Amino acid sequence: MSSLANQLVRAEKEEIARAIRTLLGRPLVSRHDDPAAFDLIRKRRQPLIQWFDYFCGWRLVVEPRQGYARLVKVKTEPGATRPARRRRTTRAPFDRRRYTLLCLCAAELLTSPVTTIGMLAQRVVQAAAVEDGVPAFDPVRSEERAAFVDALKLLEHYGALTAMDGATDAYLDDEEAKVLYRVDTTRVIRLLAAPVPPSRVAATLPGGHPAASAGPAGKWPAGEGPVGEGPPVTAALTFEARYGGDEPTATQRNLWARHSLIRRLLDEPVVHRDELTPDQAAYADSLTGRRLLRRAAGEAGFVLEERAEGFLLIDPDGIATDTRFPDDGSHAKVAALLMLDLLVTSGPVTGARLDAEAAGLLRRFPQWAKAYQSDGGGPRLAADALEVLTSFGLARRAGGRIAALPAAARYRNRPQNSGLQLQASHVQEEV
Repeated sequence: MSSLANQLVRAEKEEIARAIRTLLGRPLVSRHDDPAAFDLIRKRRQPLIQWFDYFCGWRLVVEPRQGYARLVKVKTEPGATRPARRRRTTRAPFDRRRYTLLCLCAAELLTSPVTTIGMLAQRVVQAAAVEDGVPAFDPVRSEERAAFVDALKLLEHYGALTAMDGATDAYLDDEEAKVLYRVDTTRVIRLLAAPVPPSRVAATLPGGHPAASAGPAGKWPAGEGPVGEGPPVTAALTFEARYGGDEPTATQRNLWARHSLIRRLLDEPVVHRDELTPDQAAYADSLTGRRLLRRAAGEAGFVLEERAEGFLLIDPDGIATDTRFPDDGSHAKVAALLMLDLLVTSGPVTGARLDAEAAGLLRRFPQWAKAYQSDGGGPRLAADALEVLTSFGLARRAGGRIAALPAAARYRNRPQNSGLQLQASHVQEEV
């Protein structure tokens, strides 16, 4: 093979690896927001579709004419670590009310390609009134309008909604504000990352399938189902028939082990062996499993770090990384790094010990973290720092005590360490 041919092959592999990590960092890539990234994904869409299907069991949809690419990620275990966030001011996470209005807005937007903010608000009022268990929507109240605006601005952020005339924020202060929207109904539908349409949830089988976390004997824990027994709504929405349901074959169990393990590696900052299921652990220890893990990491441009205690993927370029540690971007992250050495050197400690450590930091640095420099600031700072450590897989609370996990040892007395790089997963910002 000529030198030029080698260069072309190498360039193609690098482009595919970059596109994979781009989609992991941003599961919805739009030509309008990032034309270079979208053109790269469009150009390499076929090998990208094959890569995500083979290694993760995820579907990649590329729409060249509509100008977007959507990676439909299905999480092994739905979590709340990456919530949808408000696009205004503090970027606080969505609460239950905002999620409810987001779903109602998305449903009502499917009925027309053009609408106004007033017409949409009235449709949401009517929809909330007829839906069992959904609180009434009252746009006269300012807090209701604020939640409504947050839902609309998130849809604008995803490109499902475009303000043609006026600004969505105007509705915050004036219920009579005039805003004209164009609706991309196809993109609205694409926002939902679920193999099972919500309209078919009642028809799905209860529990026992590998993709759900069923309780003993295939029964779901009391109160977790939508009505009495039965699977939780999230498990029903994410049921994947390709893995065999209640009675998977050996091939289906092996496929599930591969997909679920690689999903976790891509989604979580670190995967400890004691957190794996028996099937996942067996697959990770097999010759085929180790070979495919290394192949997946290499083709995506990751560095696979494997230790006796577990695995992690590092993105040297930070393309697939949505948040970092260590990082001085927040007081909680700084405090988490400072308290991590205590957890590593002292073994499991009580919550009171962490509270005292955080209070000591605030006394030593009275001009730092002013939001916590008040009564009860120490426990609040400790709680926020612990949330950082648990979300990065560095600490775990068990039996009333907090213990460092094996991955935490890489930070001991090394505050300048480049650190774990968390691979992106936006169910946080996925409906």
